[in-house]
Amino acid sequence: MDSRCMIVSDDRVVDIIDDIYIGIDPGINGAIACVTGDDMFTIPCPKTILDMANSVDQLVEIHEHTGYRIHAIIEAVHSMPKQGVVSTFKFGCNYGQWLGILASSRIPYTQVTPQVWMKHYKSMPKDKTARKNHLKHLAQQRYPKHKVTLKTADAILLAEYCRYNAVLSNYSPQ
Repeated sequence: MDSRCMIVSDDRVVDIIDDIYIGIDPGINGAIACVTGDDMFTIPCPKTILDMANSVDQLVEIHEHTGYRIHAIIEAVHSMPKQGVVSTFKFGCNYGQWLGILASSRIPYTQVTPQVWMKHYKSMPKDKTARKNHLKHLAQQRYPKHKVTLKTADAILLAEYCRYNAVLSNYSPQ
């Protein structure tokens, strides 16, 4: 099968439009992944809001240079039990900064919970460490020529989930 195609249902194949698909895992140990055609690259989660904006500016430049449409998915995160007040506040600020940067850059985005996007990849281990390793394995299978880490795996799979949903939204059954 041509790498520009994707099986969407009932073994039907549709072309993958040359678009830019961005996955953002907004945690401090997260990353940004950009997928277009057969290409993929990741950027570690920037530490400052200026670096965050510069990272998104690089993606906008690719969009402007290629004319490809751009789509983003950001993991909709929330505080966790037993998470400290300061770390929860920082986490929320980081998430809000990503939303503001995407909006000000005019990048259409979707917020998706971990439960929703992970369900796309089928059964997941309940244990967090086992689940993270499983996600890394899935991302590495999709991009065997790239070094996938625990920090980049979620962002890569989010970008792939973004691509899958964009293709489905442009798909009309025969």
